[in-house]
Amino acid sequence: MNTNIAHAKSIGLVLSGGGIRGMAHIGLIKAMKEQGLDAKIISGSSVGALVGALYANGNSVEDMLQFFKDTPLFQYNFFAIGKPGFIDTERYFNIFKGYFPKDSFESLEKPLFVVATDLLKGEEKVFAEGKLIKPLLASAALTPVFSPVEINKTLYADGGVMNNFPKEYVDGKADFIIGSNVSIAGEVQKKDLKNSLQLAGRITGLMIYAASYGKLKECDLYIEPKELEKIGMLDKKGIQKAFTIGYDHGSRALEGELKMKN
Repeated sequence: MNTNIAHAKSIGLVLSGGGIRGMAHIGLIKAMKEQGLDAKIISGSSVGALVGALYANGNSVEDMLQFFKDTPLFQYNFFAIGKPGFIDTERYFNIFKGYFPKDSFESLEKPLFVVATDLLKGEEKVFAEGKLIKPLLASAALTPVFSPVEINKTLYADGGVMNNFPKEYVDGKADFIIGSNVSIAGEVQKKDLKNSLQLAGRITGLMIYAASYGKLKECDLYIEPKELEKIGMLDKKGIQKAFTIGYDHGSRALEGELKMKN
């Protein structure tokens, strides 16, 4: 792999899951644009898949942020009745259709790999062709908040469960790989582990982070902003803050890389 970003013929971009913290991915993309850098291939899980799809679709940074501001995470009429999960994920379909009217991977400007979890087989599933919106909804269907999405008689949910940092799908397809991880497993206090729900969340977070850590370190350049720990996964008030954190970290990392290589 070519480790000189200034002379790389192609850049691969890997975007992790992590809820609203994923707005940091958009900040990184803005920093890349300012440096004249454009990824040729993208892989993402959960919110990383959504940001990756918008980027691959040619949407501006402003449009990407607006998408997440417009998406009504907790509208009461979106609550699921008779479905697993609190929110009926498929009710978002029409919102997504406004951004992806052709509803296909082939209509995107760049190759995109979207990871979801097959709940029936208990395995990872990658989508890269055919219909786009349902795989995106499935990848971002954070359990247990959002209901699973049915595709070809199989139920799919959050891609982060099986593969929160799907670097393997860009390996060998780009000269230089940039990674962005927003699922941070930082230090917590004893008061943060008072009940079984908090404990389960902490254990799950640590498992996801451990599975991603090695792959993140294999990237030619990556950001993993620790400040994101203070932003809740579903805190819509954190959109602008997470974006700014990602932009600041991305700018510093890219400037340092370009300065070192030139």
